[in-house]
Amino acid sequence: MNVLLITLDQFRGDCLSVAGHPVVRTPNLDELAAAGVRLNRHYSQAAPCAPGRACLYTGMYQMNNRVVANGTPLDARFDNVAWAARRRGYVPALFGYTDQSVDPREVTGPDDPRLQHYTGVLPGFDAVLHLPDDHEPWLQWLRDLGYDNLGTAYPELAREPLRPAEHSVSTFLTNHALQWIGQQEGAWFAHLSYLRPHPPYAAAGHFSTMYDPDDMPMPNAPADSRHPLHDFVLGIDVASAPKDPAAMRALRAQYFGMISEVDHQLGRVWALLRDRGMWDDTLIIVTADHGEQLGDHGLLQKVGYFEESYHIVGIVRDPSNPQVHGTVVDAFTENIDLFPTICDAIGEPVPVQCDGLPLTPFLRGETPPWWRDAAHWEFDWRDLYIDGSVHEWPWDRRLERQHLAVRRDASASYVQFADGTWRCFDLIADPTGRTEISNPAIVLAHAQAMLTWRSQHTDRTLTDVLIDQGGRGRMPVGVPAGVGTGPE
Repeated sequence: MNVLLITLDQFRGDCLSVAGHPVVRTPNLDELAAAGVRLNRHYSQAAPCAPGRACLYTGMYQMNNRVVANGTPLDARFDNVAWAARRRGYVPALFGYTDQSVDPREVTGPDDPRLQHYTGVLPGFDAVLHLPDDHEPWLQWLRDLGYDNLGTAYPELAREPLRPAEHSVSTFLTNHALQWIGQQEGAWFAHLSYLRPHPPYAAAGHFSTMYDPDDMPMPNAPADSRHPLHDFVLGIDVASAPKDPAAMRALRAQYFGMISEVDHQLGRVWALLRDRGMWDDTLIIVTADHGEQLGDHGLLQKVGYFEESYHIVGIVRDPSNPQVHGTVVDAFTENIDLFPTICDAIGEPVPVQCDGLPLTPFLRGETPPWWRDAAHWEFDWRDLYIDGSVHEWPWDRRLERQHLAVRRDASASYVQFADGTWRCFDLIADPTGRTEISNPAIVLAHAQAMLTWRSQHTDRTLTDVLIDQGGRGRMPVGVPAGVGTGPE
């Protein structure tokens, strides 16, 4: 069994034509959904990129993996999807980036290059093509193609409409992945991590004119009554949506163009898999690290407690279960479920650390009665307060107040802020998440459900083990063979 894990950056779950989007066109993702299972209520567990990916790669909620910002170190003691693949004999290949920062307890000193930027490679991956924030390999390719006077990565990404789509960063990544896949003979594991449709909002080549701004639906405006965090974020330039309707429509047209371009790249991957006879021997998973506000609530990018920042694309094609291909799962699924799902597919025990659950029953057409009835995510903004005076911080735990957690079920979205404030939104009366619930009895039930969720998902690495009779319980990875089997 081959494994192909594909992440798209900042891809909203409602931006698929197969999901009924009125404008966007995604024929290749639609094709995959028809040949697999679409996760209709699929959610990321954190934002921005590094926190969202830490949850995906470790199968753990942020409250357990503790990656809370771009630059938060990933604790080296945690297992991850790449290490699990290696235990099954794969050499997992990375094309793109993982944005996981090194554990500082493992560096050689203050000059260690891994301490200079957060865009490290997740341990266990073989970085066949690493595209960190500077995107230097892509820029060098453009120079080799004859482009001169190139700037740094993000200015050049903003100029993608001025170059042919064949020279885009997504094309560059796909070219490398196709070459590598085409050379494989045995079972392989590849992670294609695309930047798009991440800002800058500038689609490549002809995809930049694929959508008419006049056809773009306008976003939902901010609610009149807002939490102070919402007002705070509205004051941040990079997170505040354009006030001019024409500018907002133009931005949305570029975002949809980026979606269609990356969809085109995935079509190239599907074609190669078919040409090489790998289509029916490859587990394909497509997801995103988080969503995109796209102007809703007056915001851009990925912030706060809003649905748009966490509801993401989710498609899984398991070729061994064709009887369920083309089905849609409406249960709440989460990115932390994907690591356990891959483990199940390759015959590797699911690590004890995982908060997520294998999606295997859904991929067989079953609905397990014990499945969760809500989705959960967290957002932490303590990085705005971390500076050189760390040793002077008082013991009032002020950093821990810069955090929120959300539990979203079919009827409401409950938001608990670490400063003690809260919000509860009525999603039946208003699916846009702008109408608050004030009935104390209803709010209490949602708050209690969140407390229950947190109680059931505290770190369990050694809690299900008893040290007696040779060791009993569910042992974590790394325990010597035979330990944990109990007495003969």
